[in-house]
This record gives sequence, structure tokens and C-alpha cells, in this order.
Amino acid sequence: MGILGIKTYPDEALRKKSSVVKRVGKEDRKLASDMIDTMRSANGIGLAAPQVGISRRIIVVDDLENTKSSLVLINPVVIKKKGRSSLCEGCLSVPDVTNDILRPEFIIVEALDLDGDKIKIDTGGLLARVIQHEIDHLDGILFIDRIDFLRRRRIFKKISPKVCMEL
Repeated sequence: MGILGIKTYPDEALRKKSSVVKRVGKEDRKLASDMIDTMRSANGIGLAAPQVGISRRIIVVDDLENTKSSLVLINPVVIKKKGRSSLCEGCLSVPDVTNDILRPEFIIVEALDLDGDKIKIDTGGLLARVIQHEIDHLDGILFIDRIDFLRRRRIFKKISPKVCMEL
């Protein structure tokens, strides 16, 4: 069991596009396990490797129907989207900030599992939202980037006045 440090905005690690995992190895399995421990200790429901300073395309998400297990998705890609819904989101890397975010309601995701086997997940609702939120992290996108300019400016002013001056 390993608890990793969670990077918070404006840490540069959160803005980098993550590297594709070419072959799932022992280090990736250990990282995923530590990420699950970290996510749970922080009372989160999803975590991406960049949030712990690792630039690899790995996310972990609590299986919201089975609280004792978590999904590990390596190189996840949304291959199909359907519908739209708005829901309040927050993020372990942007503490004390929440906002309604519009996202597709249903998705199909392809990824690799911890054995390196290709998997496909067809899901909707909160699980679809969490997966999309974590995939955004792999591309250096934060949920606050999806907020309208004026609201985002107020948020930046609150959490990082220096960044607000640069907008």
C-alpha cells in the first residue's frame, strides 16, 4: 500500500499530455495499486497518473456499483459518445472548487487492463462522467477549463491570483 502525493493546480504536471503505455508492466501495476490507495485515502472516485506526477496514460476509477473494486484503464479512448448532461464536478487537484460541467451522458471506452488485454466499457451516468474527467487529465485538461471565461476567471483569482493576472 502506497499513498502518493496529489499534485494541485497550478502544478505543471497537470498540464502535460501523458505518454502512451506501450507494454503494461510490473511498474504500471504497482502504480495503479498505489493510485487506488491514494484515491481512496483522499475520498476521491477517480484519479489519473498525472495527478500524482506521472506522465502515463493510466486512470483508476471506483466501480460505483461495487464499492470494493476499482477499474484500472490504461490508454483509455472514448470511441462513442451519446447524449448530454450537466452535473457538478470537483477535483482532487483543484481543491474546494466545484462547478456544473456539460459532458456526454453515455460513452463507450476502449482501454487496456492490468494484463495488457483490450477491454471495452459501455457506460453512462456518473461512471461515464468520472471516466471522461480522468481522461481529460491525461490530455492536460482540467475541469475548470470547461467553465465559461468569467466564472473561470473568478475561480483562478480565488485559487491562484498570479495566474489570473496572466489571463
